[in-house]
Amino acid sequence: MPDSVPQDSTKSKTNPLMFLVAVLLYPIAITGRRILGILDHTGEVFYLLFDATRWLYRGVCTPKYRLGKSAIVSQICRIGVQSIFIVALVSGAVGLILALQLSPPLDDFGQRDKVANIIAVAVLRELGPLIGAIVLTGFAGASIAAEIGTMVVSEEIEALEASALNPIRFLVVPRLIAATVSMTALGVISSFCAIVAALLISVTMLGISYETYMDNMLTQAKQVDFITGVVKGGVFGTLIGIIACANGLRVSGGAAGVGRATTYTVVECIVAIVAADLVFTAIFFALGLF
Repeated sequence: MPDSVPQDSTKSKTNPLMFLVAVLLYPIAITGRRILGILDHTGEVFYLLFDATRWLYRGVCTPKYRLGKSAIVSQICRIGVQSIFIVALVSGAVGLILALQLSPPLDDFGQRDKVANIIAVAVLRELGPLIGAIVLTGFAGASIAAEIGTMVVSEEIEALEASALNPIRFLVVPRLIAATVSMTALGVISSFCAIVAALLISVTMLGISYETYMDNMLTQAKQVDFITGVVKGGVFGTLIGIIACANGLRVSGGAAGVGRATTYTVVECIVAIVAADLVFTAIFFALGLF
């Protein structure tokens, strides 16, 4: 029998240098992929906002494209009215905490009555709309994303398009309007509840008279503080509505996709709200509105 042919021993071997380069470049590749994904998703959100604004303009200025008032009112009731209690509860608790936490440091300087000054400015400018937005994100933002995502999974969006009904006009615009209007009102309610709670605890436990508290608060707080809080509330509501709708519309993968969209909505909304708050604070500081 002929001798067996020896097997080919020229198999490709891993180059140590190439392996090292791949290991070093892997974090860069992952980071770049994440950055590109974030930019892509941000572009989707802004395009959806532009499209929704276009339909809103048509609905206001063109009789042919009317907005569904009943849909907007029902969304305001679901998003805003049902959130009032929890926003008031959280804001009131924060007002109590602020008053109790500020009292000991101010006692060291004999300025306990200045609790009213600090709370009025902090709540009207920052904490009122910020607390309301965070609560609304968990209460309504996740609900919007899950609702629209379920419609995508069950092919209801495709049914709307097959019926020549634009989903942006009939689904996104009412929820965006409702979130913006509701958050503007909830920001005011949140600030009011925090200030009232701080007033009650200051009068009953901290020994600050009602007249002193009100005089200090009205002396320190200005109209611009209230206006900046209202503007922030409206912008925060727009961010919550558009991010929730965008995540809902991009759902894929069935029930697991709906769960991911809900989680991403809460995280992205909170990050966007804090970033927007930072931008607003920098702008107002540069303009000398503080």
